[in-house]
Amino acid sequence: MAENIIMPKLGMAMVEGTVIAWKKREGEAVKKGEGIVDISSEKIEMEVEAAADGVLLKIEVPAGGVVPYGTVLGVIGQPGELAATPAVVAEANAKAESAATLAIADGQSAATGTSAGASIAATAVLERPRDGVKISPVARKIAEEAGFDFTTIAGTGPQGRITKEDVERAIKAAQETAAPPKAAQAAPVAIAVETTDRAAESQPERIPVAGMRKVIAERMYQSLQQSAQLTITMQADITELLQLKEKLSPEIESRYQLKPSVTDWIARAVVLALAKHKQMNSALLDDRIELYDDIHLGVAVALDKGLVVPVVRHAGKMTLVELSRQLKSVSARAKQNQLAPEEMKGSTFTITNLGSYGVDTFTPVLNPPETGILGIGAAKDTPVFVGDELQRRSLLPLSLTFDHRVLDGAPAAAFLATVRSYLEAPHSLLI
Repeated sequence: MAENIIMPKLGMAMVEGTVIAWKKREGEAVKKGEGIVDISSEKIEMEVEAAADGVLLKIEVPAGGVVPYGTVLGVIGQPGELAATPAVVAEANAKAESAATLAIADGQSAATGTSAGASIAATAVLERPRDGVKISPVARKIAEEAGFDFTTIAGTGPQGRITKEDVERAIKAAQETAAPPKAAQAAPVAIAVETTDRAAESQPERIPVAGMRKVIAERMYQSLQQSAQLTITMQADITELLQLKEKLSPEIESRYQLKPSVTDWIARAVVLALAKHKQMNSALLDDRIELYDDIHLGVAVALDKGLVVPVVRHAGKMTLVELSRQLKSVSARAKQNQLAPEEMKGSTFTITNLGSYGVDTFTPVLNPPETGILGIGAAKDTPVFVGDELQRRSLLPLSLTFDHRVLDGAPAAAFLATVRSYLEAPHSLLI
């Protein structure tokens, strides 16, 4: 019996998923449990396995397709089989509708003539319910904003679904048809030259904005549009911290099989500072500011295809070693694409580290709806006067972006100064 390959629902908030790549072609044999298609939803990517042995009979949604969860992506079965996929059902319905239309037309022709029958058939097609048309949400929105009747468009997507490109082409064609003839004939020489130049140029690679990149794009744009972001910077002298870290690392590693990184020490300083500055551990929701007692620390992790922010919950209740262990755990699982959706939401403050890339200060973008995000730069040895003596010190640049709607520059600077004070007195991070 043929088995449908379904777009799974990855998390409660999932609305649609993207087909990244098919690992088999139509007609190729597959085994139960074998990875057959890679999909993504928001910030999660996963491999869908074959539910049975057989042959990949049909690919319903090609690579790059974006469809709601529960959509049939393809069919596995034995040669000659075919499951009742939407395409098969649609084809059967189309044939039945066509036969019914012909019957109506024939009946009307007998009574009132061929012209009347044709009129009735045409009316039946034009008055089909708009809700019965398969169209992507983005395509529907574009059509409605342009005042264009999308029911007249022939879809080129899976199962005849109308895509964004279909709508854009139809609107463009309609505009060109309505354009004055003189505009089309203006400056023939310039157009010819421009067309020749464009033909000589190599075509750019076009990458669809989908999956993880689409979510990142939407959230970052939303963040900048819906908050008043300001970034302030400060340097922390972490010379003693690096010395203490080097001194304690062998003992910590021997006792806990763990080696805290500089980022782990900074994270510890951040959660201690947040406990003293609750206004930074907050969010502006509607017309109120919510101050949180619990500190759920987000840490930005770079992946090959984007960025995720796993969350260490109740970070304020952890010791340096416990916090280090959790940060390493979520970061490793993020890079292996093993995070659950619940592990990437609910943070109250985020840290992001670009120091390994040699970046000094930068302007991190808030992770909505948080009030603050701390950017960590690359520590550099710098000559500094300590009293009258010139010494080589390790200075760490810190960049704090905060929502000016929630707090002003002075309290934000006070929070950053507290982070610095903890980093410059590293023994306090062990308490």
